[in-house]
Amino acid sequence: MTILWLLPVVGGLALLLTGVLRQYALSRSIIDIPNARSSHSVPTPRGGGVAIVLAFLLVLPLLAVFGTIPWSAMWALMGSGVAVALIGFLDDHGHIPARWRLLGHFLAALWALFWLGGLPPLELFGLRLELGWVGNVIAAFYLVWLLNLYNFMDGIDGIASVEAICVCLGGALLYLVSGHAAMMAPPLMLAMAVAGFLYWNFPPARIFMGDAGSGFLGIILAGMSLHAGWIQAELFWGWVVLLGVFIVDATWTLIRRLLRGDKVYEAHRSHAYQYASRRFGRHLPVTLAVGAINLFWLLPVALLIVLGKVDVSLGLVLAYAPVAVLVARFDAGKKEH
Repeated sequence: MTILWLLPVVGGLALLLTGVLRQYALSRSIIDIPNARSSHSVPTPRGGGVAIVLAFLLVLPLLAVFGTIPWSAMWALMGSGVAVALIGFLDDHGHIPARWRLLGHFLAALWALFWLGGLPPLELFGLRLELGWVGNVIAAFYLVWLLNLYNFMDGIDGIASVEAICVCLGGALLYLVSGHAAMMAPPLMLAMAVAGFLYWNFPPARIFMGDAGSGFLGIILAGMSLHAGWIQAELFWGWVVLLGVFIVDATWTLIRRLLRGDKVYEAHRSHAYQYASRRFGRHLPVTLAVGAINLFWLLPVALLIVLGKVDVSLGLVLAYAPVAVLVARFDAGKKEH
C-alpha cells in the first residue's frame, strides 16, 4: 500500500489542471450557454473533467507496477478510458453524431471486456451463473449504459463528482472488509482525482465536467465493478448497489420516456434529480442528498452483501426499492411542460 503516498499528488494535480482547463475554455469560448433544456442559469465553461482523466491515467500504470492492480485490468481501464474520453472531448468541442458516439462506446467496451476476461461468474438467487458469450454481450451493454447514464446524470453542480467519490470510497471499503485491501488503491486514486476537480465544480460550479469527464467516469466505474466481480462475486453486486442512485434514476427515466415514444437521444430535464433541483430552487441540497443516500443507505447494504449477511437478490431489492420510490416521488421521466 506504499503507493498511497500518491493520493495527495493525484488530487493536487487534478485541482491545478482543472484551473488551467477553465482558463483554456474561457479563452476558446468553450462555454455552456443556458437554454430551455439546461438546469443552469449562468454561462459556464465546460470540459474540466479532462483533469480527472489525465490525473487518473497518469497514475494508473504505477498502480500496476506496484501490484495493486493486474496489468490486464490496467490495460482495460486505460484503453477504454482514453477512447471514451477522446470521444467526449471531440463532442465537447464540436458535435459527433449519436450513432458514431455509440459505435465508439461499444468498441471501448469490447476492449475492456477483452482485457478483463468478459463477464465474471455471478451469484444470484443462490445460483452461480456462468453465461459465456451471452454474458459478454450483457456486459458490453452494461458498460455502454453506465457510461451514457453517467453523462445523463451529470446535469447539476457537483452531482457526478459526489457520486463518483462516494462510490469509490465505498468500493475501497468493500475491498478492505472482504480481505482484499491491496485493491483499495485504484478507487482511492480516482476519488482523489475527482475531489481535485470538485473544488471547481462544487455548487455554484465554476466549470462543468463535460462529456469527456462524465463518460470516462462511467466506463471506469463500470470496468472497476466487473474487475471486482472476478475477485469475488459479491463485490460486483456491492459496486452495483453503490451506483444505485444513478442507475435507478437514469433507467427509470429512460424506460418512461421510451414508453411515451420520446426521442431518447434528445436532451431533456426530466430526471428525478433535475425535477428535485427545480423544486428546491438550488443544486446544493440535491447534490448533498445524493451523497447522503450513498453513504447512509447504499453503502451499508453493499457491506451486508459483501460480508454475506444478506443474500444478493434481497440486498438489491433492499437497496434499490427506496431509491425507486424516491425517483418516482420526484417525477422521474415525467413529460416536461
